[in-house]
This record gives sequence, C-alpha cells and structure tokens, in this order.
Amino acid sequence: MTQLDVRPQAGDTVSGVAEGDVRGKGLGKGSVGLVGSAVIGISTVAPVYCLTSTLGSTAGEVGVQMPAIFLAGFLPMLLVAFAYRELNKAMPDCGTSFTWTVKAFGPRIGWMCGWGLVIATIIVLSNLAGVATSYFWLLAGEITGNPSIAALDENKLVHIATCLTLIAVATAISYRGMTATKGVQYALVGLQLVVLAVFVAMAFQKASAGTFDTGLDFSWSWMNPFAVESMAAFTAGLSLSIFMYWGWDACLATNEETTGSTKTPGRASLIAMVVLVGSYLAAGVAAQMAVGAGGEGLGLANEETSGNVFAALAGPVMGPALGILLFVAVLASAAASLQTTFIPVARTVLAMSTYEALPPAYAKVHERFKTPGRATVVAGVATGAFYTVMTLVSENVLTDTIFALGLMICFYYSLTAFACVWYFRAELRRSARDLFFKGVFPVLGGLLLAAVFFKTLYDAYDPAYGSGSTLPGVGVGNVFVIGVGLLALGLVIMFITERRSPAFFRGEVLTKSTPSLVVED
Repeated sequence: MTQLDVRPQAGDTVSGVAEGDVRGKGLGKGSVGLVGSAVIGISTVAPVYCLTSTLGSTAGEVGVQMPAIFLAGFLPMLLVAFAYRELNKAMPDCGTSFTWTVKAFGPRIGWMCGWGLVIATIIVLSNLAGVATSYFWLLAGEITGNPSIAALDENKLVHIATCLTLIAVATAISYRGMTATKGVQYALVGLQLVVLAVFVAMAFQKASAGTFDTGLDFSWSWMNPFAVESMAAFTAGLSLSIFMYWGWDACLATNEETTGSTKTPGRASLIAMVVLVGSYLAAGVAAQMAVGAGGEGLGLANEETSGNVFAALAGPVMGPALGILLFVAVLASAAASLQTTFIPVARTVLAMSTYEALPPAYAKVHERFKTPGRATVVAGVATGAFYTVMTLVSENVLTDTIFALGLMICFYYSLTAFACVWYFRAELRRSARDLFFKGVFPVLGGLLLAAVFFKTLYDAYDPAYGSGSTLPGVGVGNVFVIGVGLLALGLVIMFITERRSPAFFRGEVLTKSTPSLVVED
C-alpha cells in the first residue's frame, strides 16, 4: 500500500485526530534525512561526555558489573523508543511527549509531561555548558603547557563568563535552523566517535600488555546485572545509566522537519540507540580491563578522578600527543550536545504555545530560518540564568540539581510509554505486532522507569544522597527537595496558565482521543 499523509485533510479523520486538532507549526519541512536525524540523536546524548562523567561514578556504585548496568539501562530506553516510534507514526508532531500524552490522558497530565521534558532539558543544558567550559580551559592549558591557564576555570567569574558565551553561541547556531545545526553536528559527532574508537583500541592494547597493575582480565560475569551487591547500588547505577542514554528522543522532536516524518525519526532513534550501547560497552569493558574498577591508582572508582575519568586516563592510555585528542573529543561532545539539546526544548515550547498551553508569543517561527526563534532564545536565557544562579548559590546545590535530573527523565519517559499503551488500547488485539510494539514493550519500559523514579525518590529522601548536603532545618536530602520542588513548580505554573488559557485545559484545542484509523504501510 502507498504511505498516507497522517496530517488531517479537510473532512478526514486520521488516527483519531479530528480536523484542525493537530496543527502545523511552520517549521522547515524536509531539511533533515535519516542520517542527519540519527546524528542529532547521538549528538544530544553526547556519548564521550557521558562516559567521562559517569564511568567512574557507575564503577563506584556497582564495581565490575558496570557493563551489565549499561545493558540494563539500555533495555527500558529501547522499550520506550518503540512507544515513541508508534506514536510518531500516528502523530508526527514536534511536541512529542507533550502532544501524545495530551491525546492519551488529557491536558493536565500532558502539560506536566511537557514540563518534565522542558525542565530536564534546561538542567542538562546548564550542565553541558559547565562541562564544555571546564574542558575549554583544561584543553587550553594542555596545548600551551601552562597550568595557570587551566586554573582559570577555578575562577568563578571567568567560568561563568565563558559558560554564558558558549550558551550564546549554541543558541545562535540553533536559531539559524536545522541546516546549520546538521552541518556542525556531522563534524563534531564524527570527531568524538573516531577519538573514542582510538581510545578503546589503545586501552585494549594496554590491557593485553598488562601495562597497569590495577588492570583486570575480561570476564563474562561483568555482563550479569544480578551480581550487583545490593538493590540500592543497582538502582543508583541504573539511574546513572539511564542518564547516559537520555536525549535520543531529539530525533523525534525534529519529526516535522524530517523527510518521511512518520517513519524516519523512529528509525533514526533506534540507530542512535544501537550506536550508543555499542560505544558504552566497548569503552566500559576496555577501560575496566586496562585500569580496573577499583578505587586505587588509575582505577575507575578512584574518588579523585571518577568525576572526570578521561582527564585521568588520556595521557596514560593514549600518550601525551594523542591524549590531547581525548580532551578535544570531550569538549566537542559537550559543545555538540549543548547545541542540539536546544532542539527538543524549543520545539516542545513551540508546540505547547501553538496549542495554547503557553502564551502565544512562543508560537512564532522565524520567517527565514523556519525555527522557533523566540522559544530557542528563551531556552538559552533560561539555561544561562539557571546555571549562573546555581553556581553562585552553591556547588553542592548544582550537583544535586544534576542528580534530580534522573527523576525528571524517568517522569516524562514513563508517562509517554504509558500514553502509547492507552492511546492504542483498542488496537492491541488486532495483531501480534500491535500487541507487542504498542502494548507489551511500552508498558514494560514505562513500569521499569516508573520503578526507578519512585526508588530514586525514596533514596533521595535521605540527606546523605547526592552531595550529602541539605537545607538547614529541613532534614531531607537536597535531591528530593529539588526534584519534588521542580514538579510542584510545574503544577503552580500550570494552574496559572489554566486561568489565562482555559480553552486548552477544557480539551477544546487538543482533544483526548483513540485512533479510529491507523496509518501504516
């Protein structure tokens, strides 16, 4: 059969969407293909940045079972990716999680799902900018051989000024449209993956030569998640692993700008996921074999280096000359992700404004670049303000905010997975394919992420969780306060918005519905 256009035409009802329900946004159509979409997904995740910041932390939580945790984190993400793919086939809308959960559960749950995505992205953007800033000065110090230049990053004013500059540059590139974004990303993603491959090859070489005393012989038991010593350690490691995969859904946020909008984004997301899990397993196993997972020397769990593993391993594993390339790769990874991470937040805000869930000013699309210009600029300003305030308040608060990110990710991913099951509930008995890809897989992914959400929330109640700091007189962990506080802030903003835009919240703009006709090949 010929592929049909899922966007409603006059008098049609497609996938349960009435005429005038799902709206066009005026974005530049056909500007991204399959490869470009997959590159955007990989770039948003930032694999090299994720590895340097979480290899050590994960090893510290679960020891040599780190590769197993990478596989365990991949499973719920893959199951949720199937939900995204099926929903995108029915409704290729740049609002993604927001639009789909509104169609499944109604305006209020949908609004909160959109809020979870937006606030998670703002947190990630601020963290990426901070990492890119640190590596900028670290690389400058390595290249010049001058430690005083690298030490400039410790100057809070210099750090914040550099960070705001990087945010402004990334905002400007995203503002200019998908064509500019795509060109930059091919170079940055290609660079980081090539350097990562060189690191993995050299780490295996050092392991086989027994260069480091802490190195380990490979064992298939590393792939067994049930060998983790405690449930608390497993959950903590899994939360870090889920963070390492977050961002692949940027492929779906560009669906209205992608050729073959009903199928290409879903395929691109699966390609991105396969590349990511392969990269993580290869790097994790190679590093563990080369230097071990312990806390001594170059061991991955050494508290002095676990927050930035590649900075410690670059010289010993790759040598002084090639080691600089690893610094460049981390900087490129953070910078690339900083730029592409603007895509989902700007397009979610655009969609929410288009459907009257936010003020109409954010629904404007730049006439020349065909991008949500105002939404992109506002996201950049919010990111800069958030990072500046958190940095000035306390480094501990900034760290705990990043820990709270896992709560936001599990919140909106699990809601989207459940939305898929509920939206397609009338079709689950139509075929085995519909049962598994629209029902069984999404509900399993949603349940796994919901379990991680509640377990993390329970653990975060302890003041020792995260940075170990807490607000005076509260007696509750900062991570819990920040996570719950951000969700409560979303509720307050939603109620204020409801007073100003009642039509959306009455279900008059984007209606809850069930498919009456599913468009397929």
